[in-house]
Amino acid sequence: MSKNLVIVESPAKAKTIEGFLGEGFTVKSSFGHVRDLAKKGLGVDIENKFTPNYEISPDKAKVVAELKKLAKGADMVWLATDEDREGEAISWHLFESLDLTEAKTKRIVFHEITKPAIKNAIANPRTIDKHLVDAQQARRILDRLVGFELSPVLWKKVRPSLSAGRVQSVAVRLIVEREREIMNFKSTSSYKVVANFISGNANIKAELNKKFTSHEEAKDFLKKCEAEASRKLGFSVAQTMVVAQRLYESGKITYMRTDSVNLSETAINQAKAAITGNYGEKYLNIRQYKTKSKGAQEAHEAIRPTYIENQTIEGDSADKRLYDLIWKRTISSQMSDAELEKTTAVISVSGASEKFVAQGEVLKFDGFLKIYLEGTDEEDEDKQEGMLPPMKVGEKLKVNEISATQRFTHHPARYTEASLVKKLEELGIGRPSTYAPTISTIQKREYVVKEDREGAERNYGVIILKDNKILEETRTERTGAEKSKMFPTDIGMVVNDFLLKEFPQIMDFNFTAKVEEEFDEIAEGKINWTKMLSDFYKPFHKNVEQTSEHSERASGERLLGVDPVTGKNLYVRIGRFGPMAQLGEGNDENNKPKFASLRKDQRLDTITFEEALELYKLPRVVGEYDC
Repeated sequence: MSKNLVIVESPAKAKTIEGFLGEGFTVKSSFGHVRDLAKKGLGVDIENKFTPNYEISPDKAKVVAELKKLAKGADMVWLATDEDREGEAISWHLFESLDLTEAKTKRIVFHEITKPAIKNAIANPRTIDKHLVDAQQARRILDRLVGFELSPVLWKKVRPSLSAGRVQSVAVRLIVEREREIMNFKSTSSYKVVANFISGNANIKAELNKKFTSHEEAKDFLKKCEAEASRKLGFSVAQTMVVAQRLYESGKITYMRTDSVNLSETAINQAKAAITGNYGEKYLNIRQYKTKSKGAQEAHEAIRPTYIENQTIEGDSADKRLYDLIWKRTISSQMSDAELEKTTAVISVSGASEKFVAQGEVLKFDGFLKIYLEGTDEEDEDKQEGMLPPMKVGEKLKVNEISATQRFTHHPARYTEASLVKKLEELGIGRPSTYAPTISTIQKREYVVKEDREGAERNYGVIILKDNKILEETRTERTGAEKSKMFPTDIGMVVNDFLLKEFPQIMDFNFTAKVEEEFDEIAEGKINWTKMLSDFYKPFHKNVEQTSEHSERASGERLLGVDPVTGKNLYVRIGRFGPMAQLGEGNDENNKPKFASLRKDQRLDTITFEEALELYKLPRVVGEYDC
């Protein structure tokens, strides 16, 4: 039996590290957390300073038994779980579950899986940071309190089998509010005028400095001209974390559960060598960045390649693509700025006060653009610039074509998984390790669906001036198509509205962010974790009791109209099994109502009276079959 037992979180990591440490060391995996709050009951003794009741997870009983046996026969146990709060808590739970002693236990951390990093960690052990453990315990217990007490209220007031959560409910709120913005958005149109001029052998695209609100205005302008005429990967958040975890555990990138932008001196020196060696000294501009996000983990290093000299790696397509993105971002962060010369050409039209404007740029020095150009989630077709040819003041340009195209204002963009994470980060809600499980949970609970939608066809007008002739066309385009966007379901909207009305503090963005800051302060030893929980729980529990007793049921009910055949009211609402239509009153014992489930593409907020009546036409008798 080895004298040294090293315990890490994952088996993939264990195999790599054991190879670095060699003889005398056995490296085993805990396969993540080994203990959690008891599933039966609350799992927390509220009356006794929120003392948690932990139990070994049933699926980890064999793992704990094996680790306990190995630990008993070892001279020293090295707890080498991840360096975040969850990792620290796992080490503490292992210490407790394996009956370890301080005399024969050491805690080590590293943010990259390389031989020097592992050897350095062994040479510089520490004890378990109880402040970090307390911060993780406070988060786990608070989330259990919120879920355990809110969920039964939802069962009673909305429908069975629902759940609520401190971060997940706020994430759903963001998606619901964005959907309502979209529903209330009124699109307007205007005509955008673009001209193609010719200067020598070059084409110049220019846009008019005014948009016209009507077809007639746009056409009148073209008549005046006639008189003159001569951005990434597409991975989901969870998928990205899985690929990143794989890259980390195989020693290819540093620790990925961080929002820090700091780079170590080692990394900067590696980047310096790579940039000067591949591109030359003029492309080098060493910098150290500081993050702007709240509660950022500045003590950790930014995500980067472990060996920056390796521009590519072996692996599957997902591994290669994510590694390529990380490598490019790391290298480009230490490269010189690009130098661009922006140029604006103003082109007058005789007989009109409006002017055409051509904007472009000349690339004087490519700098970091040599390897990396950041993409964007937002699409803006009005901000496209190109290269302009040399022109002189007073030069007369030949008109090739002028077109006025009807364009429509766009509603706010729905969230993707990535843009939702970005918004949560901006608000200071959650931390890097919580985003993937939060997004997964709100989809599992069916509060939100991630899907593609085809959109609809729309006609738009185009007026073209070419060869001194004006042509008018009506064209068709597909609009409103969505790719991997987050849509709230009816039940998600009803639950959100209920929680927002009855538990405004829990749903408040500032409150949720403040809780995260308090977890950070617990981790720094600035505040006591049990006092923080006590301050939160007393008013929260009182709110739960009052709501459970006195609030009305929430069903999202809408009265659509009166059925002309039966004279009964037709409603839509949330029922026990989901969104449905109801014909008749629920309290009429003598004449019970008829129910019909809404189709998947129908929503409580938007279904019409006529569409709801159609639901009652099936099933119907179509004839008799003579067998």
